[in-house]
Amino acid sequence: MSPLRPARSLGGGDALDIRSEGDVRLLVYRVRALAAGMGFSEVDCTQLATAASELAMNMLKYAGGGRMRWQGVAAGGASGMEIQARDRGPGIADLELAMREHFSSKGTLGLGLPGTRRLMDEFWIDSAPGAGTQVCVRKWR
Repeated sequence: MSPLRPARSLGGGDALDIRSEGDVRLLVYRVRALAAGMGFSEVDCTQLATAASELAMNMLKYAGGGRMRWQGVAAGGASGMEIQARDRGPGIADLELAMREHFSSKGTLGLGLPGTRRLMDEFWIDSAPGAGTQVCVRKWR
């Protein structure tokens, strides 16, 4: 899905269609559970859950929903978690602008994407007007 460094799946993940805030709550619970089961610290579990929540809420606000996937991954002797978000919304016309702190096209705080990037070790985004948005993030243990 992304040009991030190659990683192999460790499995244990799942996928969830995001259509409501209830789906976001379920996503957060499941991501946190997998992270804890993989041995992530409480701080890292919270960061992973927060990143998943931010990405899913963005999908609801800007695209009306989408699909989230998460799984354990391994690369270069390290293990971690990967979270993917994909929607078929209107896309982002200016990614550089969207990644700036406090920029929002919907009157929000504008911290979702930049904050998610800060919380994760790897961050990739692809979007274009009319083509939807894909985001892939990873956190390593």
